[in-house]
Amino acid sequence: MVKWRDGDGRLRSGQVEVELEVAASYRARTRGLLGRAGVKGALLLTPAGSVHTFRMQFPIDVAYLDRRFRVVAMTTMAPNRLGLPRFRSRHVLEAEAGVMVGWGLRVGSVVELWQGPRSAGPENS
Repeated sequence: MVKWRDGDGRLRSGQVEVELEVAASYRARTRGLLGRAGVKGALLLTPAGSVHTFRMQFPIDVAYLDRRFRVVAMTTMAPNRLGLPRFRSRHVLEAEAGVMVGWGLRVGSVVELWQGPRSAGPENS
């Protein structure tokens, strides 16, 4: 089992690999993407089962992941919306609207996530 901490990491979906920011502490999860004009790569909120976009400046793609990092639901949210809780969700990925489709992400996909340098590889294959 991975012990997540705030910081940088990587996400792999199929052949696509992108930068990942991890928000594992209460403070980091609460801040999320608030006050930002965009996000490079993706933000992982962990643990998380729902999100909101109040006071956000841009629409986002949201992927809800179960404990095995399988996508159980996806949506695109405009600013100032409240997302429905997803009870099987243990983690939430957020990215700029439209990019997750380009990564090949869909319900049922399994993503690899890890923290640390690229050479470290996935911690949870």
